[in-house]
Amino acid sequence: MKSLRIGGGLGFYGDSYAPALDLVLSGNVQYVAFDHLAELTLAILQKDRARDPALGFAKDLIPLMRAILPQAKEHGVRLISNAGGLNPLAAARAVAAVCHERSLDVSIGVVIGDDVADELGEVCFDPAPGGRESLAAPAFASAYLGGLPVKRALAMGADVVVTGRVADSALFLGALAHGLDWILPGERPEEDMDWDLLAAGAVAGHLLECSGQVVGGNHSADWTKVPGLDRIGYPIAEVDAAGSLEISKVAGSGGWLNFDTVREQLLYEVHDPARYHTPDVTVDLTAVEIRPRDSERVRVEGVRGQAPPKTYKVVAGVKDGYLGQGLIGYSWPHAVEKARAAERILRQQAAARGLPLDDVAAEYLGLNSLHGPLAAPGDSDEMNEVYLRMAIRTRERAQAEAFGRLFPPLALSGPPTASGFIGIDPVRELFLGRIGSVPRALVDARVRAFVRPAAAFFAGTDGRRQMEGRDEDAL
Repeated sequence: MKSLRIGGGLGFYGDSYAPALDLVLSGNVQYVAFDHLAELTLAILQKDRARDPALGFAKDLIPLMRAILPQAKEHGVRLISNAGGLNPLAAARAVAAVCHERSLDVSIGVVIGDDVADELGEVCFDPAPGGRESLAAPAFASAYLGGLPVKRALAMGADVVVTGRVADSALFLGALAHGLDWILPGERPEEDMDWDLLAAGAVAGHLLECSGQVVGGNHSADWTKVPGLDRIGYPIAEVDAAGSLEISKVAGSGGWLNFDTVREQLLYEVHDPARYHTPDVTVDLTAVEIRPRDSERVRVEGVRGQAPPKTYKVVAGVKDGYLGQGLIGYSWPHAVEKARAAERILRQQAAARGLPLDDVAAEYLGLNSLHGPLAAPGDSDEMNEVYLRMAIRTRERAQAEAFGRLFPPLALSGPPTASGFIGIDPVRELFLGRIGSVPRALVDARVRAFVRPAAAFFAGTDGRRQMEGRDEDAL
């Protein structure tokens, strides 16, 4: 029976891509998919795009492609990435530039159409935190697309596919559907769909989307026993046309696969195991069985599926003021008491200067910065050192900058033994994330997938306008 192997090459913007190169060099995969995006990442990319309209994509795509694309081309491995973020065409041009540098004959596929900022009237948003903002003019709004445009780009011959906000699992499912001749929503009526098959593919993507996490990285149980975390291997899904699924990794690489590591990733970010919604299928995980073969291979069975929602998830970002912050450390004795006194001084000085602080967060690194209010103080007087970090949100950049300037004088005019003063972090613009949904038909009408030789993308602005008008494959 026909089968294929796809690797998970990245779990977030800035993740290591060295294990992805090992996937390509292993000769054991036909595809590698790279998941760069999260809701936070889109806000970062929006800041880039605001500074330069030619940006808005995940810039780690460039060194990644320099390192991996020549080997992928040589080994016949096709690469899929959502690094396009808020500007997929710019990401495609960046890949084309790498092809030009390396003299590579590569076809690049692009998926556009997830941007729904102009369609906010059709988006139903969840209640806003605190109800404090308006969505009249969001900085960005992106729908989570499914795997069909990825499948279309691969069918048109793309060696590399660059997308915007495609759901994590859809990057993988689109490749599986292309390679295994599966039918995705939008290609046939719902009654003709094999939802169990698509659910198995979505689970394959879900297990691979966080790079080393499924093979023992970030593992909660027995983490000290996970071997070779310094050379961890990224996961591979081997899937056949009937939906049989096995997870493995590069032979001899670090990490391990067992019931616990796979179970942990299987339930990661799943609110309802009986109804895990993706753009392509609603997955039922309640009857899944995880069967370890050995320390490097696990079989996953019993995945079931139903039709997906009639809407796409949308994430939007609304400008929400500025972040000002500072960090200062105190040493034994009474380190925590000194840090608390510094917090009081900073609050009093901010009030005396009339700084309007919309939100204030204070945390004590070494005491409660990870567990917050759930942290038990313990014998805090015996702590060798503690750092006070205070962060504030203001309406104006100048107010955030003014707060940061309150920290340096504490060195000589505050509690004793102030040391480890790191300084004032640059003020950052903040975005309030909003989650909503939009009718699928509205988004599908604007989604396009098209493929061009790398040289066409490298042609520049005029070439871009020509590309947008020719031979596009609408959904």
